[in-house]
Amino acid sequence: MSMEFDFKLPGLGKPESSRPKRVAEAVKNELNMLLLQRVGDPTLSGTLVSRVAVTPDLKLAKVYFTVPSGKGRGAAQKGMNRAKGFFRSHLAKILNLRYTPDLAFYFDELSEEAARIDTLFREIEQERKDDEQA
Repeated sequence: MSMEFDFKLPGLGKPESSRPKRVAEAVKNELNMLLLQRVGDPTLSGTLVSRVAVTPDLKLAKVYFTVPSGKGRGAAQKGMNRAKGFFRSHLAKILNLRYTPDLAFYFDELSEEAARIDTLFREIEQERKDDEQA
């Protein structure tokens, strides 16, 4: 009599590593420091990295950035791509990883959407206050 076991139970398997999260946080901090202190490109003034996602193999870092209101995000995108080599060489010196992740830059639609929703909520709240006073 042979018994077969199902080893595909939830929770079993390789646990997710926290290393990509730590590397992502370090990349975000370093890039923000570079943007604030060392980058001389005027198209990048005021640009900030809002979040970074690193693949589990640490080969690619998706860098999401925001720009101040009134600034063109297309110009910032081009500026970020132009500075990619500078960013990577700095990260290679600082992070001390075997392989420095490739950087891909994306405008952070999420933070823009959150700001838009926040504005809508404030408008609704103001309308309610105005209705209560009337």
